[in-house]
Amino acid sequence: MSEHRGLQQTAILDRYAQRFRELKREFQRLEYFCKGTVLKRMMKCGKAHCACRHDPAKRHGPYFEWTYKTKGKTVNVKLTPKTAPLYRAASQQYRKLKSLLNRLERLSQTALRHQAKLAQSARRD
Repeated sequence: MSEHRGLQQTAILDRYAQRFRELKREFQRLEYFCKGTVLKRMMKCGKAHCACRHDPAKRHGPYFEWTYKTKGKTVNVKLTPKTAPLYRAASQQYRKLKSLLNRLERLSQTALRHQAKLAQSARRD
């Protein structure tokens, strides 16, 4: 491999390493997280003469639930209107975490392929 090409390869690997460090720093900005979704529901009460039975605009609520899966089972947790925003923010943080992990994995795979190709060409020299 030529010296110029080797410097280019090193610069590329340096950029991958820099981007990896930047992504790792994003972990430090994460807040509390939890998987799941916060739902806002308007419910029918079941009374035969209640207006909620016939008019969706007159349903009772809102009622909040945090829904998530564990061990293959769906779990629903009732939340108060004051706690719902905490869990909604935490579930958004979880999505950020998953996205960050996916980006780190893709970058790692790209960098590893590049390192492997570089190692392979270095053996031929």
